[in-house]
Amino acid sequence: MHINSYEEQIKPELTKWQLKMQKRPNFIDRTSKKFQDKINDIIPDKIHEVITGTIKQMVRGVLTGAEFTTGQSIPGASLEEIETAVRKKIDFYKKAGAAEGGITGAGGFWLALAEFPILIGIKIKLLFEIAALYGKPINDYRERLFILHIFQLTFSSQKGRQEVFAQMIQWDQHSRDLPNDIHQFNWKTFQQEYRDYIDLAKMAQLIPGIGAAVGLIVNYRLLDQLGKNAMNAYRMRWFEERMLGGERTLLPTTA
Repeated sequence: MHINSYEEQIKPELTKWQLKMQKRPNFIDRTSKKFQDKINDIIPDKIHEVITGTIKQMVRGVLTGAEFTTGQSIPGASLEEIETAVRKKIDFYKKAGAAEGGITGAGGFWLALAEFPILIGIKIKLLFEIAALYGKPINDYRERLFILHIFQLTFSSQKGRQEVFAQMIQWDQHSRDLPNDIHQFNWKTFQQEYRDYIDLAKMAQLIPGIGAAVGLIVNYRLLDQLGKNAMNAYRMRWFEERMLGGERTLLPTTA
């Protein structure tokens, strides 16, 4: 496999990310999860039902809908050219998400709640834009599943992140075993597992008094984190696809 200077340059960053995705939960991870659970307990059950329903519809829409089919690839582009365009997209969505979150967060509880599905849409739209730039056929539901895996990877506990990451390794090979009929995929189970972890930090925007600050800062950081995970996920596939003779990428593992 021929590796150019840019690919050599980003490999250490990719390796660091791969190790991070595989590391075991530490004390900080466990403590953060407990704090997130406390925030979760503050939110009324009816609000949880709305959020769960929103996520359910989002998963359905990503798998079967046509609203996330926009995006332009760059024919014949190098990885460096692709990632220059990807970084511009991420920067645009970070600023847009932060502005939108600050406005709705300052608007009070119900406006912040209404913003929740909007933010999910912004995140998913960003992922579809990134996938298209990397030349992925986003009309293929297997590619849409990969997008959902990136989404889940970003907003999971460390334990959940390990499990999701393991499913993403050698995706092109793994995806061949997925059912041809999208309706055979157990999306309900996926949604339930996803709901256990998704955006618990974001739910703090619903708490009166801190909504505006959370909306501005958290939206920016969440979209930044999502973009970085997406870039590294597609970098991993880029190198996997270029291994000669179907050999596996040398994936670093934790002890």
